[in-house]
Amino acid sequence: MATTDSILQGVNVLGPVQESQKKILTPQALAFLALLQRSFNPTRKALLERRKIRQAELDKGALPDFLPETKHIRENPTWKGAPPAPGLVDRRVEITGPTDRKMVVNALNSDVWTYMADFEDSSAPTWENMVNGQVNLYDAVRRQVDFKQGAKEYKLRTDRTLPTLIVRPRGWHLEEKHVTVDGEPMSASLFDFGLYFFHNAFEAVKRGTGPYFYLPKMESHLEARLWNDAFNLAQDYIGMARGTIRGTVLIETILAAFEMDEIIYELRDHSSGLNCGRWDYIFSVIKKFRQNSNFVLPDRSCVTMTVPFMDAYVKLLIQTCHKRGVHAMGGMAAQIPIKDDPAANEKAMDGVRADKLREVRAGHDGTWVAHPALASIATEVFNKHMPTPNQLFVRREDVRIGQNDLLNMNVPGQITEAGIRKNLNIGLGYMEAWIRGVGCVPINYLMEDAATAEVSRSQLWQWVRHGVTTAEGKRVDKGYALKLLKEQTQELAAKAPKGNKFQLAAQYFSGQVTGEDYADFLTSLLYNEITCAGSPRPASKL
Repeated sequence: MATTDSILQGVNVLGPVQESQKKILTPQALAFLALLQRSFNPTRKALLERRKIRQAELDKGALPDFLPETKHIRENPTWKGAPPAPGLVDRRVEITGPTDRKMVVNALNSDVWTYMADFEDSSAPTWENMVNGQVNLYDAVRRQVDFKQGAKEYKLRTDRTLPTLIVRPRGWHLEEKHVTVDGEPMSASLFDFGLYFFHNAFEAVKRGTGPYFYLPKMESHLEARLWNDAFNLAQDYIGMARGTIRGTVLIETILAAFEMDEIIYELRDHSSGLNCGRWDYIFSVIKKFRQNSNFVLPDRSCVTMTVPFMDAYVKLLIQTCHKRGVHAMGGMAAQIPIKDDPAANEKAMDGVRADKLREVRAGHDGTWVAHPALASIATEVFNKHMPTPNQLFVRREDVRIGQNDLLNMNVPGQITEAGIRKNLNIGLGYMEAWIRGVGCVPINYLMEDAATAEVSRSQLWQWVRHGVTTAEGKRVDKGYALKLLKEQTQELAAKAPKGNKFQLAAQYFSGQVTGEDYADFLTSLLYNEITCAGSPRPASKL
């Protein structure tokens, strides 16, 4: 086997490394990252090119369907995913959030079953955020994450078993520009996965759980296959039994919805189920069919989980997961308690309760919350209607979902100026915070992340592109969109502290709402604003 020094030839770190981060960015860990990158980056890039080819087909009017070449996998009832792993049998309430130290402590102290520590949509991927997040999770796995901030102490509770930790790395499309291997930026997915796995896999198993992951933004079963290959190499490399890793896949693209069986099949020895990533899913529908006027949707508030295409997606996900013996996880409750308005707060919490009731009755095995205060509501609903650890026995054999159901855009509602302004506010508010290095933002008592910002800008692009008319009778064109953008930018900037980034956010946003240019992802568009890559230093000399 090659030595660490020989593997590190051609590996450079372009970000500063603080003393506290050296236990993460060790020569051995960086050598492991280099092996992952050299083994899988060529395939990753080829799969991203495949996405572009698929998009070109959709732009010409093609519609996705279930793959004929994998029909034998879908129709074979005998194969199953992996059995639930330790700490993942009961997942009725999961809390999600970024990996800053305060969030890690608060999430692990919440009355939930698992905590998804997020390097993706709720984190802005500054070098400091990404590496410090790894430090925080390293310490959390070892129960050494307590800290003091001013006069306040943050300590892990000791009166109960802590929630199972699940880590969400960044998606296949993103890069980590602060580490290069053979002159190319590191895959952000492999960077996040590799560092967490290398340092914490054995420690997590020793403590009764394991190295568990949420896998985002996939568009095909071939991308799941790549994750499975990475999992196998990683386990072999450190001498861990294959099948120890578990990955829950977020079905948050319309193309993945047609390949759910195949995605579980590719990951079957490592699969811990699928999750309904609702906001990204809506974003994906708009994005993939943005050139098709049959897919124009009304105001974001009208696109609920009960409209036909969302209802079909949920039913098919639950049926597919339970047929294969893996968990079918519900979506996010993004509400934040409204402390200064009891009536409004009660209405918001009633909405959360109704949403969770819909999920548990549909057959979901668990659900997501963004704020610890919502955990008790979700727990109450799931405890009442799911007395068992999960609902894997709810097979939903009554469900018959076909291509037309997943693509049924019969969504009641209108496009309004208020809806346009709301989208502008969410997009600007999120982008401004992201440029400042903050990845999840409370806006109007909802915790907004990259997914909701993507829905907002994609709807605006779509409405201008197809020249829709608002309920007020106004045609939505480039001039109208830019006029409202200017007004909302001025309003938000006037209310914000000095030194805010709203004008810069508006510069980026203006290119995304006119029905012309369309960036693949906002996070890719903005990444260079938060990148501080310095001079390359050989990884062996850190």
